[in-house]
Amino acid sequence: MKIPDELRYTAEHEWISDGGADSSMRVGITDFAQDALGDIVYVQLPEVGAEVTAGDSFGEVESTKSVSEIYAPISGEVTAINQAVVDNPELINADPYGEGWLVEIRPADAAAVAALLDAEGYSQLTA
Repeated sequence: MKIPDELRYTAEHEWISDGGADSSMRVGITDFAQDALGDIVYVQLPEVGAEVTAGDSFGEVESTKSVSEIYAPISGEVTAINQAVVDNPELINADPYGEGWLVEIRPADAAAVAALLDAEGYSQLTA
């Protein structure tokens, strides 16, 4: 299972890239989550411009096994969605940290990212 060091993580198995104070941050689900879900067949994402709140659900992924909520790791505005995963949900299984990203969020408070789990903390959570 891959857990990139440069990302931050939630206990609900989302990852976020730290884009800096004024830039949008990319969000996706972790390798652990996509593996547990199995073959992902459907993704529901919010619209660009939607406001999301840290810890609240903003979409869902459906697999051949189950449907799971996607939770916002930080509060902010959705600035982009990955249309490629809406059209081809299996991208999440193939490349969860690359082509399988879900949304980009402009954070209401960029410092909130520091409160999320680092790679070591997430690794301990999934051990």
